[in-house]
Amino acid sequence: MSLLPRTAEEFSSAEYWERFFKKRGEKAFEWYGDYNKLCGVLHKYIKPRDKVLVVGCGNSELSEQLYDVGYRHLTNIDISETVVNHMNQKNAKQRPDLTFQTVDATQTPYEDGSYQAALDKGTLDAMASQEEGALAGRMLAEVGRVLGIGGRYVCVTLAQESVIKLAVEHFVQVGWAVRLHCLGDPESQEVSSFALPVFVLVCTKFRQPMPMPILEMCQGEDGAPVRLPVVADLLSVVRERQAYAMLRQRLRTGTNATSTPSLTLCHAPTGRPRYTLTVQDCPPGAKVPRANHFAIFIVPQGRESDWLYGSAEGRGQLAASANFRRLVVVAMHREQEYTDMQAVQSELSPMVMELAPPGMPANHQVPFLSVGGELGWREVVSRGTSDLSGQYSVEDVRGEDGQLYRRLVFLGNEGLVQSESRLTDPAAAAASSQKKKSRRKAKPSAPPPVTTPSQTPGGALEVDKGFLCCAHHRVMVAGLAMLGVGTDHNKDVSVLLVGLGGGGLPQFLRDFVPGAKVEVVELDPAVLEVAQGWFGFTPDDRLTVTLGDGLERINNMEREGGHQYNVIMFDVDSKDPSLGMSCPPPAFVDTAFLERVGKLLTPQGVFMLNLVCRDSALKKSVLSRVRGVFPHVLSRGIEGEVNEVLLCSRGTGETGVPPTLLKAGKTLQGSLGMNSSGAATCSPQIDITELLEDLKVA
Repeated sequence: MSLLPRTAEEFSSAEYWERFFKKRGEKAFEWYGDYNKLCGVLHKYIKPRDKVLVVGCGNSELSEQLYDVGYRHLTNIDISETVVNHMNQKNAKQRPDLTFQTVDATQTPYEDGSYQAALDKGTLDAMASQEEGALAGRMLAEVGRVLGIGGRYVCVTLAQESVIKLAVEHFVQVGWAVRLHCLGDPESQEVSSFALPVFVLVCTKFRQPMPMPILEMCQGEDGAPVRLPVVADLLSVVRERQAYAMLRQRLRTGTNATSTPSLTLCHAPTGRPRYTLTVQDCPPGAKVPRANHFAIFIVPQGRESDWLYGSAEGRGQLAASANFRRLVVVAMHREQEYTDMQAVQSELSPMVMELAPPGMPANHQVPFLSVGGELGWREVVSRGTSDLSGQYSVEDVRGEDGQLYRRLVFLGNEGLVQSESRLTDPAAAAASSQKKKSRRKAKPSAPPPVTTPSQTPGGALEVDKGFLCCAHHRVMVAGLAMLGVGTDHNKDVSVLLVGLGGGGLPQFLRDFVPGAKVEVVELDPAVLEVAQGWFGFTPDDRLTVTLGDGLERINNMEREGGHQYNVIMFDVDSKDPSLGMSCPPPAFVDTAFLERVGKLLTPQGVFMLNLVCRDSALKKSVLSRVRGVFPHVLSRGIEGEVNEVLLCSRGTGETGVPPTLLKAGKTLQGSLGMNSSGAATCSPQIDITELLEDLKVA
């Protein structure tokens, strides 16, 4: 449209506005909203008795509407003589005290301190692009001169970052208090092509400059002010409000199954994340019931890292099962309190309704979905910081099966559970055993309620060392069948494992595989500390840990000579998420390094690799390099995950899965948990045969 500026610089040009208003004629131009949208916040800061300077008034009806509700001390100035003449003629009879003057806002004829308020609707935005902000700076200085003590500069703006930064820094430097209102419009169902929110900047002049900056942000005209420490934080909040407005606009105007935007809702008083919302639209052509417009799914606490909720593929499957045009998946954050499902629904309802798909009928009932109507349960038992991986959280959660689990999560990648172990309560197990013995004597009774550990008197949780939560760890254990572990001719097995995690895999190998001696190489001392403190990891003479870089450790051992292992396992993640391969780091599958690994293996030794690679071309390259060193490579994918475990050896001439492998697996199964005298010490929960049945040649 030719009536709008082609470039930002035109905003501050007197010639531009002359052309603009001549083209507009008598039609009012409501720059950034009309009186009805702005009146709430304007009446809050500008009183009818105040003497007000309206800077860059244009032909807006705002001054006329303020005059009509009792504001009789308005001085309107504009750089355009055309618009000033027009507005004076228009109001001469009906509003005789409403004056319009052709005045440059950077040099006005008014006395110092002669006004109680200055009202600016878009003028700052127009001037800020000129002279690298110098023109706007002169206008702000002039406003500061003509305002008295306690006077307010009230500016309606789109808050482009360079503009709002210029104004806020100016007023902070001269010691004024700064408050910014974001005028959202959550009640409106209208779809506008103009998505950016309007802000109102309110700067208050003090007799003495403030020693510390006062920076506040308010949502809406009546929102409680949130104090921010520095200008950069205020600008960050503005960007977030603008991004949300753009997202809301996009969601209101259409559906897109290929885009799954997410946003975080923060607790207003503290600013800490409280909910993360992910939008999932149904694909084109999906057969969705006409009434199924929109639904909200509440992820149980502690389950947000599950594949179904924490991955794009999983959420797509969840949305397909729910079968709505749009599903919003809501995850709750750790260290936040949630009373019950009803309270969560009440808290979320106003916000999530802004994300409804286009065409949803007014007053349509939007269902909240969940697993069994429960919020789930999570308890953070420890937090800390790793120098290598940042902040982490150790937390106990209740799984889908009702069991309790302990998880290690690095907060820089909250969608990934770094380690997980199942928990048991020995006291509860003993009590359950006693109840079974006396069941015949006992009278029927109602089942006990589900309890959390904090509800269990004297309950001390322990890690169940016989249960491996990670499927790829179970595959690695099953891969020991390739060595004939458990047979009389192979009584001992030496294992080198790069990557400790919570220590579940090496502890299982040490406790349940007869004759196993395990050396772990772990780069991060914090991970070792967590494994020992919270995951039951207990090193001894058969289970040792070397702190250091796995690459360096293997290079040094190969160079030194004299080191041989039956099994070498890589279960180490990459710190670079941009590579398309999150496990292992690329250097671990370099051909020269793989050759060093091969030299550290016994002739019948097995190299096991946990491969997590989403890039098909990169994965093909990795497999080619691995096969170049280890001609016999078997693989097994993990259902519902990207992980694939590679079992690699130099081979014995077989071209497929060895026919004797299942038999060897049964032998291994029978030997697990046997001590040196052959008596079972405990019962590990793993099905070796099932794990081996799905092996294929890579």
